[in-house]
Amino acid sequence: MEREAEVAVSDVVLVGFESYVNVELDMEQNNPNAEVGPDASDQAQLDEDESADDEEDDDSGTDHFNIEKSGTRLQRCERQGGGTSSLPDTFQTSHLLFYERFKAYQDYMLGDCKPSEVKAFTADYLEKVVEPCDWLALWSTDVFDVLVEVCDLDLKDLKACVKLVLPLQCETRGCELTEEAMKSLLEATQHRLPLQELLVVYEQSGDFDLTALALEHLRFFYTHIWRHWDEEDEDDDFDYFVRCVEPRLRLYYDILEDRVPLGLVAEYRSLLESCSHCFQKFSTLRRGLSSDSDTELDNVSMVEGLKLYDQLETFRRKLHIIENPLLRYVLGYKGNASQQCVQSRGPRASGMKVVHVVTASCSSTQLQSLLSDRLLPLCPSEDTDIQFYRDPVSAVEACYQGDVVVVLPGIYSVSSSIFLPDSISVEGFGLPDEVVIEKKDKGDSFVESTGADVRLSNIKFIQHDAIEGIMCVRQGTLTMENCVLQCETTGVIVRTSARLTMNRCDLYGSKGAGLEIYPGSVCSLVGNGIHHCKDGILIKDFADELDVMPSITMENNVIHNNEGYGVILVKSNNGEPHGVHQDQGEGPSGPKGGVADSTGSSSADVQPESAESSAGADCDIAATSGRRWSFIRQLSRNKETSCSRAVQDLMDHQIFVSIQGNQFRRNGMGDLGTFFY
Repeated sequence: MEREAEVAVSDVVLVGFESYVNVELDMEQNNPNAEVGPDASDQAQLDEDESADDEEDDDSGTDHFNIEKSGTRLQRCERQGGGTSSLPDTFQTSHLLFYERFKAYQDYMLGDCKPSEVKAFTADYLEKVVEPCDWLALWSTDVFDVLVEVCDLDLKDLKACVKLVLPLQCETRGCELTEEAMKSLLEATQHRLPLQELLVVYEQSGDFDLTALALEHLRFFYTHIWRHWDEEDEDDDFDYFVRCVEPRLRLYYDILEDRVPLGLVAEYRSLLESCSHCFQKFSTLRRGLSSDSDTELDNVSMVEGLKLYDQLETFRRKLHIIENPLLRYVLGYKGNASQQCVQSRGPRASGMKVVHVVTASCSSTQLQSLLSDRLLPLCPSEDTDIQFYRDPVSAVEACYQGDVVVVLPGIYSVSSSIFLPDSISVEGFGLPDEVVIEKKDKGDSFVESTGADVRLSNIKFIQHDAIEGIMCVRQGTLTMENCVLQCETTGVIVRTSARLTMNRCDLYGSKGAGLEIYPGSVCSLVGNGIHHCKDGILIKDFADELDVMPSITMENNVIHNNEGYGVILVKSNNGEPHGVHQDQGEGPSGPKGGVADSTGSSSADVQPESAESSAGADCDIAATSGRRWSFIRQLSRNKETSCSRAVQDLMDHQIFVSIQGNQFRRNGMGDLGTFFY
């Protein structure tokens, strides 16, 4: 493990924790006669570090902890009771950053261990950094906190031998504990407590900083990272940190920083609970089976155990999809059952139609033009009312079925999502760049449409910080015409059974796909521009028996300058090899194509036959191991035309009802592609 040490006149940078800590040393105040510069021990440490730079890194990664104590570098975590609490304060270690935990697990605690080696690696890490005895801690549970003294460590079982500090110092929640009761409780545990239930008492000396951090890493790991079924994997020969720890740690911080849709978070937690319950039932049943028994009861239990194992594998696969950032992007989640959509109001009881006009201010010329061009045609009879609003959210919330919202030119900043549960029309009175609706605050999505027949036209939507997308069609039908969609995170999402008609719109800037199409949806895309996104259009296939392929019409669209593919289909390989159909470009080099792996790098140009055999071999390997991923890349050598053979391949899946006149230009990984999972 590479170590660094820097000593300056007034600063010493100590490398001992997961983050760099600058400790100010006032030389003159502490020792006015001291020479400026490192002392002999510091110089020896520097020489040792320089010699260590030429050696191979030490996998244990714990030598960095051998630093000279110079006062605590951790914050104090004060008790909630303040001055009324009888318990001492502890170290504040729960607010560590992602990179601090990442470095601790990768470099010091787990390294490249296998799942079966996690406990041994963890014990070795704790042995080198945790003080062996004579330190105070709070035994913290859901019911009580009590002060104890650590006398010894049993790192094999990740436990500490403790004794009660007298007189008794404790805080209870919903119960009463006496000194005798606490002694009896400790005797029942043989005075051995799990290390993750101990909080190190705060001390300014710095002697117990590493102990407090180590217990925090241990506690966080077994609370948020470790799964009881991790050791059940038949393929134990893999890097546990790379496959499990890193993606789970990233997901934890993505959720913490509101980068994952609430519906997906709820689904993930529900899957975790279901998987834990299934694993407990499976483990109980397995323990009850006799290895040499052939009774009818054991046979029935064996069948039940196989069913539970299949359920467990299904849960684990779904959890892996959510935990892996790439799979979470390309597959996502089917629904958002936990989110309660706004209910439709239906038509007004009086039958009256209302035109809602949105404007912050209006000149007489604008008002005259509005009356002659829009309001009079919309209000042919006396049973139509006209109401005015200053923001579009208030206007939409006041709508009933059949109402019309007319938005005058201006920039309207909104802080909440816009829900469209009724069949209404929202139209801008002017060009899209003149009628701008901008969302700045965080939220799952910007615009959510669930109405049977919703229409949007002549409006520019600007998205900031929305997690799920700039626009989500959850159900019903949404028709957009002449709109501009400036995305920041994800573009337009069309859920299962929803319908989207998008004509003459411009969509750009999405860090995900510009358009995500779910199974069972219907999309008509005519005359649109989709550009400067991660992928242009992402078509999702969950390989579920209840799922049906989406129905897509694509005509006269220009899909260009996307980082990945112009159009990418996500589907299951079902254990079958898939060939690659190359388009017949008319470039000077003739028809060529490439095969890209999961990293997106392409091989050298090959003929279609060799590409098919190569892709088939890759998919055979994927089907055999169940852990290999392959991209099938389909490139268009003609920048002005669509990929005829690649399109025909997708047409065979009955995805496209019609596809003609589309242009694909300068898409980074190709025009059309298929991702097999």
